[in-house]
Amino acid sequence: MTRSDRDEDPYRPFTVPDEPRAFRYDGEVRPGEKRQFRYEVSETYLGDPVAVPVTVINGHDPGPRLLCTAAIHGDELNGVKVCQELARAYDPTDIAGTLVLLHVVNVPGFQAQQRYIPIYDLDMNRAFPGGSANTASRMARELWDAFVSRCDACLDFHTSTRNRTTMYHTRADTANPAVDGLARAFGANVIIGGPGDDGSLRKAATDAGIPTVTVEMGKAHRFQPVLVEKAVDGVENVMRSYGMCEGPVAWPGWFQIATSGEKAWLRAEEGGLVDMHWGPYPLVRAGDTICTVSDQFGDEERVVEAPFTGLLVGVLENPVALPGHPLCHLARVAEATADEIEAEIERGEFDGYRANGTVWRDGDDD
Repeated sequence: MTRSDRDEDPYRPFTVPDEPRAFRYDGEVRPGEKRQFRYEVSETYLGDPVAVPVTVINGHDPGPRLLCTAAIHGDELNGVKVCQELARAYDPTDIAGTLVLLHVVNVPGFQAQQRYIPIYDLDMNRAFPGGSANTASRMARELWDAFVSRCDACLDFHTSTRNRTTMYHTRADTANPAVDGLARAFGANVIIGGPGDDGSLRKAATDAGIPTVTVEMGKAHRFQPVLVEKAVDGVENVMRSYGMCEGPVAWPGWFQIATSGEKAWLRAEEGGLVDMHWGPYPLVRAGDTICTVSDQFGDEERVVEAPFTGLLVGVLENPVALPGHPLCHLARVAEATADEIEAEIERGEFDGYRANGTVWRDGDDD
């Protein structure tokens, strides 16, 4: 199969081979095999290997190759748990095609529990498809050649950076039908549309004909079980839509795609103490108070209001800000969609969006 052989079905942007295939990197995983190993991508100062934990589950039957990646930013841990759960859940008898899991992409950052590679603060998510310029680009090239370039689609798991939390959503180039289909199959209600940043895995892979979606979910430095479970279900939904496993494809009750004109970062105009007033759910109506920024004495206070009806897909958790600091990321929703969200809240069906697995904010005691 070549990239040009792919059909036009947005939900299956590939041609399924007639026979099952071995998955080849430096080694080989034959059809019907499940292999877990560590793949060397670099060396330490002592010359010891830097190795990425990898699981390859190659089904007995022919099908596409789906890649899942986690911890490109080393302190973003929810995706690490997602990959662990997927590795436990599936055997070759369960799937048609191949499931490839890169459990921890940025091993040095993961070991240091830092976002970036702790050598000149290199961002691996600005290094793809890789090259020879620095440590990050060399590591990215090793993984690109061995795994990314050999897959048909990719889900890249992230969380917010430290001191913030992010609502469960995806980021995808929805102008690309294959990517749009992948994002919709994953099933998160909110999709932030756009091509992504140069050097990101999402943009590099999509540009190379491998539709890729970023999954954003919760906070750094922790596991959040409700979000992990929802993401595992999302991967299974993709596999069902791609014909990799049996079962009905589940679709959420509503979708909202927010492109460049339908989302906004609200930033602090003055430095001070930040008090959040939204909640307990992340839906705000135009004119609602999201937060206030006040001075140390409480004498001067600036109210930050929602400029339009939308969902808070990201919010500051560190209660201090300097001028220009992002306070929240707001994605516009139509009034009809807002009404449906409120109906879901009333029915108790909005749980997958909560920040720490049980509640979005203190005081939410559902």
